Amino acid sequence: MSHASWAMTRTDAPSVRGAAAGVGTGAEVRLAGDEATAELVSLAEIRAAAARIRGTVVRTPLIPDADLSHAVGGEVRLKCESLQKAGAFKARGACNFLAQLPEEELARGVITYSSGNHAQAVAFAAGLKGVRAVVVMPTTAPQVKSDGARSLGARVEFAGTTSEHRRVRAEEIAAEEGLVMVPPFDHPWIIAGQGTVALEVCEDWPEVDTLLVPIGGGGQMAGCAAALRRLNPDAAVIGVEPTGAPTMRRALDAGAPSTLERIDTIADGLAPTRAGDLTFAHATAFLDDVVLVEDDDIRRAAAHLITRRKLVVEYSGAATVAALLSRRVDAAGRKVCAVLSGGNLDTSLLGEILDVDPAA
Repeated sequence: MSHASWAMTRTDAPSVRGAAAGVGTGAEVRLAGDEATAELVSLAEIRAAAARIRGTVVRTPLIPDADLSHAVGGEVRLKCESLQKAGAFKARGACNFLAQLPEEELARGVITYSSGNHAQAVAFAAGLKGVRAVVVMPTTAPQVKSDGARSLGARVEFAGTTSEHRRVRAEEIAAEEGLVMVPPFDHPWIIAGQGTVALEVCEDWPEVDTLLVPIGGGGQMAGCAAALRRLNPDAAVIGVEPTGAPTMRRALDAGAPSTLERIDTIADGLAPTRAGDLTFAHATAFLDDVVLVEDDDIRRAAAHLITRRKLVVEYSGAATVAALLSRRVDAAGRKVCAVLSGGNLDTSLLGEILDVDPAA
């Protein structure tokens, strides 16, 4: 099935991919609102990242989901980044980033700001390098994520409840202590690392024709879309966001990223207040659409994964399955890979999830 013949449930939202998608290496996209241009990450950079982090991160399994396939009338496989080192895909970008820092910068130590998964990833990558790591997390961060960062050797600081609060505090600490900032998503080294997810999917399942990727800041979406668009130009790449945190959907509708005044979702890893400029450029160039899912459908998806597939997946990581269960994406007759982006679930939520009927 060609890209042009693909259709999703949301018929009022046409493809966001620009006519000049820039699918060659080194393509440039002008950022909305200023005169700067964004260099899109190339397939060569993603392949270089894969070589750089090989043996450091896990090549996660791509497993079939027979129940979900039957329900949606297509073939569904799950890319289990919930089984990744530090519990999420973020380890890929963090390891690729630190692998390229000069020794003098590594010696200064690193810092980042994160709702949790990137914090753990940077702590993990820093530990491998034997360097100091500081992470700034929201006061509302799940304890499993703050404890995880500490257990991996990071110093954990808390600041506010939004991505802007923690970014400002991280920049203050970086200036005070001379630390090197590791961006959570809006950097080509991070994007290239995250794109190795799609590289593995294409190697393990060349016939895949639809890739569903959760969107927080958009680093994983950007990297995966950049990889898949070059490897299989006819495949559809769909981002998934919670209805209570539609940062990329709002940016695409408006033609530029903007800051959301309010975030309201159970998916803490998909709740930045603003999409990245570079990730937005990749979305404009490569992404077919962004669909929105309700929190109740995310709960159903997490329940499906734990009861039917025996996979513990955090709410953010279950968003792609929510898009299938809720029919926000029409998967009939298609070969669909749903990326499960993380497995750092607050164990206090297990009872809540097990009480949910995934078929409801």
